[in-house]
Amino acid sequence: MPSDPTPPASEQDIAFMRRAIELAKQGERARGASPIGCVIVMDGRIVAEAHNEVDIRHDPTAHAEVMAMRRAGEALGVSQFPDAVLYSTLQPCGMCSMASIWAKIGRIVYGAERDDVHQMYFEGRHLDTMDFITDAFRDDLSVKGGVLRRECAGLYHQPGEDVPLEEQANI
Repeated sequence: MPSDPTPPASEQDIAFMRRAIELAKQGERARGASPIGCVIVMDGRIVAEAHNEVDIRHDPTAHAEVMAMRRAGEALGVSQFPDAVLYSTLQPCGMCSMASIWAKIGRIVYGAERDDVHQMYFEGRHLDTMDFITDAFRDDLSVKGGVLRRECAGLYHQPGEDVPLEEQANI
């Protein structure tokens, strides 16, 4: 998996991540949604965006990234996005990482990483979902994590936080 070298995030990455954060906040306020935001960008413009809609749609696959890919496909009339950048406020889960691989997303940029948030957000705690991308043998997919990390992590329960069991997902 080619990763971006560690230079600071570009102004464009920061601007699109800020939009993903706005979407996450919309999701936080929407009944049946949750605060994960995603934006898909091609040629410097947003082609699709979403927040998590799992409980709104009663669909366990309605994660922000998947919903944004569905909307991009509808808007563009294609099912693969090799020139697209996917911005997500949270490191993509296993399902969303695999969907990005299948959709041939060209680049993934995310904010909070798995260690920045409560363990409940990642179903396979012993497995880093970025390993799916590494193991996909895609040299045309790059990943940059930690963009606006603190702002994004602030959207979620924190590591070690005492979250009531009935409010925990993926446990």
